[in-house]
Amino acid sequence: MALVPCRSTASEQCSLKKRFGRGSAVGRASATQRKLTGANALLAAALSLLPGAMAEIIDGKAAAQEVREQVRRDVLEFEARYGMPPGLATVLVGSDPASATYVRSKRRACAEVGIASFPHELNERTTMDELLALIAELNHRSDVHGILVQLPLPQHLSAHQVIAALDPRKDVDGLHPVNQGKLVQGLPGLRPCTPLGVLLLIERTGVPLTGAHAVVVGRSTLVGKPTAFLLLERDATVTLCHSRTRDLARVVQSAEILVVATGRPGLVRGDWVRMGAVVIDVGINRLPDGTLVGDVDFASASSRAGFITPVPGGVGPMTVAMLLRNTVQAATWQMEGEP
Repeated sequence: MALVPCRSTASEQCSLKKRFGRGSAVGRASATQRKLTGANALLAAALSLLPGAMAEIIDGKAAAQEVREQVRRDVLEFEARYGMPPGLATVLVGSDPASATYVRSKRRACAEVGIASFPHELNERTTMDELLALIAELNHRSDVHGILVQLPLPQHLSAHQVIAALDPRKDVDGLHPVNQGKLVQGLPGLRPCTPLGVLLLIERTGVPLTGAHAVVVGRSTLVGKPTAFLLLERDATVTLCHSRTRDLARVVQSAEILVVATGRPGLVRGDWVRMGAVVIDVGINRLPDGTLVGDVDFASASSRAGFITPVPGGVGPMTVAMLLRNTVQAATWQMEGEP
């Protein structure tokens, strides 16, 4: 009889939030639930060592849909309590097609869960003073609880200056220096969306993070660095790699948890992956023929990993879902005067 990995329910694998008024990053399962999911994860990892075994796919679309459904319920509760919905302002400068697509997807997502959307589309010739004036206006609006400035900005505008001008309480991308500092210090605050999604996907596998060796490949302020700090918060032992890391393959081979975010298609080959590892591929790259691929060679890596995210359909859907959750979190903290 063929062995089949046990699967935990979503409620066993993770708790998406605490109730309003308390605030929450990614929730933690109870001690009993962690034991159950840990046993299932160990079984899945053991099965991956069998000849011909394939990794269990981590379904980012399903995870993101669960987050959105919870956010929809949270929005209804927020509106019932405060008489208005959480509000998210999006700022798009210029006409970059990819940026315009991303912003439209975020607005649609807001509409689906009941978050009020306040779009601002500025032309390519917008000056720094004009952009900062808009940010100042949004900072002071009581119906705007989150502000998202779509990056990259046109070359004549300073992203660092714009991010620093945001009210940290409304920085739903988690990029303001105050929020980055809170992350480093382990204090409550808004965290970057993609790293939050990465952590939730890892937690869904049930693989214990405490004491595990996690390797993050990529040191960007958007993904790599904050992911490393979030893993440290979960008591993982973290190695952060980058373009100058010596013998990258050897370091990657030691990873029980592997997160790759470099923007280099197929950088991590299958023979680099430790047997039974959890592999989270953040990269999304379009090849000349239009095919979307990640930073990990999926075909070869999936024959060694215990769990792996696909591209597309892995981390990507989580980013927008966590943005929605951050918006509700920011709104709740603002109304209750914390953190």
